Amino acid sequence: MILLMACNPQLYSVLFIIQTTAMIFVFIFIGLVLAILVISAFMPSRYQVEKTAIIKKPVRIVMDKVGDLNHYAEWNPWQRMDPSATKTITGMPKVNGHKYSWQGKKVGVGSLTITGIDNKHIHFDLEFLKPWKSHAKDNWLFEDWGTAETKVTWQNSGELPWPMARLMGPVINKNLNHQFEKGLSNLKKMVEES
Repeated sequence: MILLMACNPQLYSVLFIIQTTAMIFVFIFIGLVLAILVISAFMPSRYQVEKTAIIKKPVRIVMDKVGDLNHYAEWNPWQRMDPSATKTITGMPKVNGHKYSWQGKKVGVGSLTITGIDNKHIHFDLEFLKPWKSHAKDNWLFEDWGTAETKVTWQNSGELPWPMARLMGPVINKNLNHQFEKGLSNLKKMVEES
């Protein structure tokens, strides 16, 4: 370096500026990564979405449609988004273990399985395998509402792994809220027209 400085001071100055600039960019990059990690540590580690709709049919009819996963692709917005996805339905409808599995380019790979059912609730285990692994709980509440009407509450909750999923939490909540509204609207239309 000393020889270069003595032989060609202008070249040394250019190399010094390049080296200094590169170091500044490295420090900025490291600072941004650290900031992302610190910010995500303070973001919520779980999400929860809940939407409600009134459907003009009795509880039994509405529960029958939700608890029979043969109807899932008819009203669920994610499944409607990728009609060419491969779908597999196993088990008896409205019984623990009844399962809907999918694999598609737009919807990835996953499954929805009934884990509990009674006269007012259906509980599902929701598992995503691709594009990333994730696990959530899907819970439904069906209440008598008015004359032969049902108040349906669809609730979903899950973990937000650190760091990226936590940073994406607000976006995930916004998208899920929109999808749940659309899903309940589709379900309402399907059930009321049947």
